[in-house]
Amino acid sequence: MKHAASHRMQGFTLLEVLGALALFAILLMGVYSGVRTATHTVRSGEAAIERVDQVRSAQQFLRRELAQARAVPLAHTDKGDPIYFKGDAHELRFVAPLPGYLGRLGPQLQALKLVSNGDGTSRLEASFALMPPDGSAPKSLGDPEVLVDHVRDGTFSYRSPDTADRAGDWRNAWDDVRAMPRIVRIVLQLDGTSTWPELDAPLRVDAAAIQGQPADLLQGLQRKTVQ
Repeated sequence: MKHAASHRMQGFTLLEVLGALALFAILLMGVYSGVRTATHTVRSGEAAIERVDQVRSAQQFLRRELAQARAVPLAHTDKGDPIYFKGDAHELRFVAPLPGYLGRLGPQLQALKLVSNGDGTSRLEASFALMPPDGSAPKSLGDPEVLVDHVRDGTFSYRSPDTADRAGDWRNAWDDVRAMPRIVRIVLQLDGTSTWPELDAPLRVDAAAIQGQPADLLQGLQRKTVQ
């Protein structure tokens, strides 16, 4: 009996304590790893959702503004001919009213441009300038707004209006002063796993209509025949 009582009073050996500490440390490492993985998953999910929202908002903005493009000259050629729309593979300009209270300022010169980030990616920027009624140079309304960032590659293309003989063709640049494109296509390849659905934004106004040429003023609307 004395021997058993003496053994219980001795407590744990050093090896037993070290073993318990090692098991506890392994348990803590497992818990930390699980928390870290869960946190990373949550952050990745939030980033993916934010990216999807950014893409959706950018596409809605582009569709709305391009649909509201007006046949208002943004510049003139050396011969004095009005330029209603100007675009190439990475930049385009047109005139349209801005939504909400900003639209009360009148037509705005809007520019969409792919700008390099310097790291192999680009960002799609939108800039706005007020068109003074006296015909003076447009006045910037502030710094450009980033619509979509981290773009690996991107291009703009333009479809010409249909004619009685054939459908319009796609072009990599638009420099026709007599008309505006029928559709603007914006194709982007985003960095990461996010995707950019191909965007075809129709323009409804035909600049040729205000020049006395036989063309439809509203290109994108179906006409109804009156019986």
